[in-house]
Amino acid sequence: MRAETRKIVLRDIALQLPFLAWLIVLWMLVWNQFTLLSAITGLIVAVFVTRVFRLPTIELTARINLWYLATFIIRFLWAVVRGAVAVSAQVFDFRRQPGAAIIAVPLQYPDDLIMTHVAVTSSLIPGSLVVEADRDRGILYLHIIGVRNMDDVEKQRQGVLQWERRIVRALGTPAQYRALKANQRAGGAR
Repeated sequence: MRAETRKIVLRDIALQLPFLAWLIVLWMLVWNQFTLLSAITGLIVAVFVTRVFRLPTIELTARINLWYLATFIIRFLWAVVRGAVAVSAQVFDFRRQPGAAIIAVPLQYPDDLIMTHVAVTSSLIPGSLVVEADRDRGILYLHIIGVRNMDDVEKQRQGVLQWERRIVRALGTPAQYRALKANQRAGGAR
């Protein structure tokens, strides 16, 4: 094995170690056993899963801003409650049908990890559901209820982009965070 190939393999293994460790911990939590045997079987299952279901290597940034993460969590919980109330009100309003639309949201920071976080966040808030993710172009397609006109569509689109910015602040790479700050200074994002 050439030295360059060996470096690439070792780098990929090093990048996968946190993921393997998380799978082992998850295995131990599922079985509620924190023993050496549970850790060994968790390692076997984790290696099997990562080899059979081959996924692209995702480089973790190791950048977590605790302040922005805490504000993200609080805003997310509030959005879930507000969304649940809004959907309930729409369901029980017999005078009119709640409008629905499928909207495309081109993300500003199209990274696999950020896109996944935005998709999960958007889907967990009642009233919206991600129906398609175009990874190559960095576009999420969401089914939204409670839409009556194009202003509502744009408001929903801006809401998803706001969640993306919050996620970048909390978990984005240093380059994404710098780009976000540059956009804020230029007046392009709040």
